[in-house]
Amino acid sequence: MGASADLPRASDATRYLLNCGEPRREIKLKPAAGDQLTHVISMAGQVLAGATESLLLVPRRLKPSENPPHDDMSAAAAPRSLLAESPDLHLPKRSPNPKRIAPLNRPNPPESPAPPQRPAPARRRRPPPLESVAYERLLRCASRGPSLALVRIAHSHMLRTGYRPGLFLCNNLLAAYCRCRDMRHGRLLFDGMPRRDVVSWNTLIAGYSSSGSPLLALGASRDAWSSGVCADRYTYAAVLGACASARDGRSGRAAHGLAVVSGHACTAFVTNSVMDMYAKCGMIDEVRLVFDRAEERDEVSWNLLLSAYVRMGWPEVAVNVLVWMHRSGAKLDAFALGGIVKACSELEDSDDDVRKMLHGCVVKVGLDLNVFVGSAMVDMYAKNGGLEEAIKVFDCIPDQNVVVYNAMIAGFARLGNDPCPEIRIEAVRIYSNLLQRRMRPSKFTFKSLLEVCNLINAVRCGRQIHTHVIISGFEGDEYIANALINLYSKVRAVGDSLRCFHRTPKQEIFTWTSMITAFMQDGHFEKALDLFGELRCMEIEPDQFTISIVMNSCAALSMPMICEQMHCYVAKSGFDQFTVCGNSQIEMYRNIGDLKAAKKTFEKITCLDTFSWSQMVLSYAVHGHGREALLLFETMKDRGVMINEFAFLAILVACSHQGLTDEGSRIHGDKERGIKIGEKLMAIEPFAASSYVMLYNLYMDAGKISFAMRTRGLMR
Repeated sequence: MGASADLPRASDATRYLLNCGEPRREIKLKPAAGDQLTHVISMAGQVLAGATESLLLVPRRLKPSENPPHDDMSAAAAPRSLLAESPDLHLPKRSPNPKRIAPLNRPNPPESPAPPQRPAPARRRRPPPLESVAYERLLRCASRGPSLALVRIAHSHMLRTGYRPGLFLCNNLLAAYCRCRDMRHGRLLFDGMPRRDVVSWNTLIAGYSSSGSPLLALGASRDAWSSGVCADRYTYAAVLGACASARDGRSGRAAHGLAVVSGHACTAFVTNSVMDMYAKCGMIDEVRLVFDRAEERDEVSWNLLLSAYVRMGWPEVAVNVLVWMHRSGAKLDAFALGGIVKACSELEDSDDDVRKMLHGCVVKVGLDLNVFVGSAMVDMYAKNGGLEEAIKVFDCIPDQNVVVYNAMIAGFARLGNDPCPEIRIEAVRIYSNLLQRRMRPSKFTFKSLLEVCNLINAVRCGRQIHTHVIISGFEGDEYIANALINLYSKVRAVGDSLRCFHRTPKQEIFTWTSMITAFMQDGHFEKALDLFGELRCMEIEPDQFTISIVMNSCAALSMPMICEQMHCYVAKSGFDQFTVCGNSQIEMYRNIGDLKAAKKTFEKITCLDTFSWSQMVLSYAVHGHGREALLLFETMKDRGVMINEFAFLAILVACSHQGLTDEGSRIHGDKERGIKIGEKLMAIEPFAASSYVMLYNLYMDAGKISFAMRTRGLMR
């Protein structure tokens, strides 16, 4: 026996594991209705401890192939030393098998005495339930959080204690689950409720709608009407909210009709829900009709009408509604006023008086210090060149957050009239101030900063911002990656652009377009076409800008077969109706020398722009048809088409090829602009003597004798 004599008996070890020492003392709770909220939270901790203790008493469910376990440790799992010393354990007897070889005759061991019968364990009593008021306070605290764990603790304590809540408490529990967006357990609770009223249905419908499942909310509303529930105004508000989330105008009309028949549509509460539904479905005429025929209006009704016109992109009409609203004595809120200020940022530069009037209205109603309205005003001024006003509004906002900083940084990125780089770089200083105030930048912050770096070609600064993007974990964002691809492609760092491209999900077409453009600008035309072939294998549809870039790559390769295949693809896909694709097609056929196909493409373009005319003039010019180019240029001017630098460059090329240098200088008229275009022409055709002669004449006409003499020396 030796070492095995010191080991404990198997039955004693098993009893110790089952008993786990002394039995725990039950928690006795006697809460009162007037207890404080801290007492309720402490009760939640006790309930959680009781729920944890109950897990030790839940028996394990046996499989069909298993036998019930014994009270003691099974003999098969016990060590041999325990089997030899424990008289309480028995090896299972095996039935004789006649087919086996008989074992050797051995003396049978003496049979062990039967184990003593253990007394049945005493059943634990259930802990007493809490009072209804305590459960109500606990669920109210959980909904305010919201805290799903606290809701489950309260629900599990009701089940353990055998407490049967009434309809009021069941509705509170359902509302808590819906507030925590746990609609799966909320629906199970709803299906198990013995009684339901209109509050139960309203809670379920609103829960589905707020959790992003509007179709399930509409299904629950149909079930509610099928069950014969008497709907109230909250029912219609929940159903109309679900229709607005699903953008289902047809179901919204049906709910509106039911509200009119039931008489609830005459209240301002339901009227506002109907207006919001029609506005989100894009039915602006119905919004105005409901507003005009409403029997009751409040401030929310006016703000909803104002927001509807802003959503439709009609800032002029929204301003008229604002004046009408002010004369009617209605009060503006921050949401509606911030929306109309943001919409007026898209107005033309001539509408500066409207923006100043809105600014004065914001100050009068006392919302100039509001963060939402203030950020909209910063964006409004910055988009229209009012940088000083934007900075003043920015400095006056007391509680600046990342939204206000984003509006100011984006304002520098959207400044009009091509400001100098020193002004735009102020966005980086504002970003540094944001970091010093311990604010966390958002995706929009980095997107706007990279746009500023793209506008001023600040690649070094863009690389540092790229480092912050990686640290913040935003490298996979499509918009940020698109800005990085464009930034690196400007300095021909196509390898860096390709790395940024591969680290994105590549689900947006503009990301592919930016990478194809980077390949084309760096001279990798074959790689651009290969990437377009990879795009076609994906389930992403290209747009007209992608097709235009690909056609430019085909034009640079000057391979007639590839150009014709691309033309067939464009015609079959329907992209030939876009002007930008037609312009690229003219350039493509010009490069392969097919002037007839270029002219035919020009005649098929339904909406000609300045670039279309310029491309065709240049096509005539480079193929030796100078007279036709001059005639088309005169037609272009007669039709009132705006003449840009590309058009002048095309006509100067035509004049230089025909030896009409004086004619080209006369047509241009603008001497300074003509000199710039002449320098571009000399860079395009450095070995053509007519380019030097034209630039020499332009310098002489402008009085720049030294530049003219230098050009004459280069010609020699």
